[in-house]
Amino acid sequence: MVPQSGGAVVGVKRIMISLPESLLKEVDGLASLEKRNRSEFIREAMKLYIAERKRRGMREQMKKGYQEMASINLSLAMENYEVENEAQKYYEKQLAEC
Repeated sequence: MVPQSGGAVVGVKRIMISLPESLLKEVDGLASLEKRNRSEFIREAMKLYIAERKRRGMREQMKKGYQEMASINLSLAMENYEVENEAQKYYEKQLAEC
């Protein structure tokens, strides 16, 4: 974002929002502590919020994927259990004959 001569930032849209007075006081207090103006503070807060939402969404997708894979792995294990049991019995029988 590049400031223009009038202090406006290129590529930025001016909007109007409504906030409870108590929230606005908190925002102004924190912005002051960080030596930022209100707009800078709110822009950064919005970016952080959006990034956190994306991270949460990604974690949920990963969790769902892991759960689906666990279900698939359990199904495969159950399908192969009987075959592995038979192979084990055959192996033990062969050992007993030696």
